[in-house]
Amino acid sequence: MLTLPNLLTLSRILAVPVLVALLWWPHWPLGFGIGFGVYALMGVTDYFDGYLARAQGTVSRLGIFLDPIADKIMVASVILILVHNRDITGGHVIAALVILLREIAVSGLREFLAGLRISVPVSQLAKWKTTLQMIALGSLILGGALPWWGLPHDLGLAALWAAAALTLVTGWDYLRAGLKHMD
Repeated sequence: MLTLPNLLTLSRILAVPVLVALLWWPHWPLGFGIGFGVYALMGVTDYFDGYLARAQGTVSRLGIFLDPIADKIMVASVILILVHNRDITGGHVIAALVILLREIAVSGLREFLAGLRISVPVSQLAKWKTTLQMIALGSLILGGALPWWGLPHDLGLAALWAAAALTLVTGWDYLRAGLKHMD
């Protein structure tokens, strides 16, 4: 069912290749600037798709399915392109890997539990983790748009580590909840 919230979610998925194309060249501040705008718009649509679906009473199975996929595609794509461009380097790649691996593990766990008809709701801490991830990646993109100003890049790396720490905590919470349903 193609409601406005679902169209917003689909627009995020369709915007990912545009975002990646804008960030592809590491020393193109204009591309990063436009990319930051696209990324910010994607973040706004992420908020409004859920808000509108709940407010209008149009929460759908398609939306429940697509929303986390759109988030993961966006986060994974941005992390990969920032590592490719060396905006995330050295030991900071570990924080990026923690985030990526947790996303894969939790997705697999949710799929397994869905087969058992068990739902694991998103915790408030997981929402904070997502917020920190979005701030981290947005700051790193902004750092590419403003290479002469180190603050966005430094803030992005600090937020990436904070998100990675919350990623470990929330990942463990989900795993603990899931283990109760395994043989």
